[in-house]
Amino acid sequence: MIKKKSQNLIVIKVGSSSLTDKSGKLDLKNLTRIAGEIAALRKAGKKIILVTSGAIVTGAEKLGLIGKIKTIPQKQAAAAVGQSILMKDYEKAFAEHDVKIGQVLLTRDAIADRERYINARNTFHELLEFDVLPIVNENDTVSVEEIKVGDNDNLSALVASLVGADLLVILTDVQGFFMKGESGEPELISEIKEITPEVRNAAGHPGTQMGTGGMITKIQAAEIATDAGIPMKIILGREEGLIERAVKEEKLGTTFIPKISKPESKKRWLAHGLPRTGIIEIDGGAESALRKHGSSLLAVGIIAVHGEFKQGDSISIIDEAGNEVARGLVNFSSEEIEKIKGLKTDKASEVLGYKAIAEVVHRDNMVLME
Repeated sequence: MIKKKSQNLIVIKVGSSSLTDKSGKLDLKNLTRIAGEIAALRKAGKKIILVTSGAIVTGAEKLGLIGKIKTIPQKQAAAAVGQSILMKDYEKAFAEHDVKIGQVLLTRDAIADRERYINARNTFHELLEFDVLPIVNENDTVSVEEIKVGDNDNLSALVASLVGADLLVILTDVQGFFMKGESGEPELISEIKEITPEVRNAAGHPGTQMGTGGMITKIQAAEIATDAGIPMKIILGREEGLIERAVKEEKLGTTFIPKISKPESKKRWLAHGLPRTGIIEIDGGAESALRKHGSSLLAVGIIAVHGEFKQGDSISIIDEAGNEVARGLVNFSSEEIEKIKGLKTDKASEVLGYKAIAEVVHRDNMVLME
C-alpha cells in the first residue's frame, strides 16, 4: 500500500453521459456546474487538467444529426464542428470564475513517440505554471486506428500518467463500480485494490448510448492509472459537490487503489505510452533476476517469442504462467530472438554472425509490472 499524500495535481474526466441531456443535446447547465466546482478546486490551490468528451454530440446537434451519426467520417465531421463550439461553452463557463483555459488535442502518437511525449508533458506543466486550465480531448477529426486512443477514459488515464498526477477522477452516469453481492443483487464497491478477472467480467460491455466506452473502459483506465501509482475514483457526474468531496478523499463512488508509488516519467511512458507489438516468455530464473535484482533481460532466460516485432519496439515480458512481469524496448527483432532464445551471449553472437549486445531488453528501458 502506498503512503497517502496531498493531492495537488488532479485530472478530471467528464464523459458524454454527464454532458448530454435526455434529448441528446449538450447539457449546458451541468457543464456550467462542473466548471464552477473545478474553479473552486483551483481557488483552493489544486492544479486541474480537464479531459472532456462532448465534441461529437455538440457537432451532431449543430448539424441536426442527433441520433443519426453512424460512420467514422460523419463522427469526424461532427467533431470538427463541435469542438470549437464546446470550447466556447467551456470558455464562457470558466470566464465567470476568471479561469483561463487552453485547448489540448491529442492522438496516440503524441504519447507513443518519446520526444513528443516529453513535449506534451512540458506543455501541460507550462500551461499550469501560467495558471491556465488545460482542456483535453482526443483529436477525433484526424484520428485513425493507428493513432487513435479510442475513448476518453483511457485518454484521461494516459494524461494522468503523462503528467504524473496525484489523482484521476472520472465523472459518469452511475454512482461507481457495481458487482453482484451475496444476495445476487448489484452492490457498490467502495474500494478496489486489485483488478481481478472477476472485476473485469463485472465491467461487462459499453452501457451508454452517447459514450464510446462504458464501464469496461473505466477498468482499463484504472489499470493504467494504478500501474502509474495514481489512485482513480469513479463518481456520479450529475450530483452537486461530489468532485470536491472526492478530492478531499471522502468515501464515495469507487476508488481504485495503486499498489505502488508513482514511478518516474520514463517508466510510466514505457508502461503505458507505447502500444505493445509482441510478447517474450521467460523462465523462472530470468523472472527472479528481473524482479529481485533489477537485472536486464538476457537471451539465456527466454523460452518463447510470440508475435512479430522489430528492434526498438515495445514488448511485454511474461512468465511461464502467462503473468506479465515487465514491459520494455527490445534490442532485437522477434526473428533474431527466436534464433538466440535460451543461449548465452557468446553463443548468441555466434548464431547471429555478429557480436551481439548482451541485453535483449536493458533494465534502463524496462518497467516491472506489479
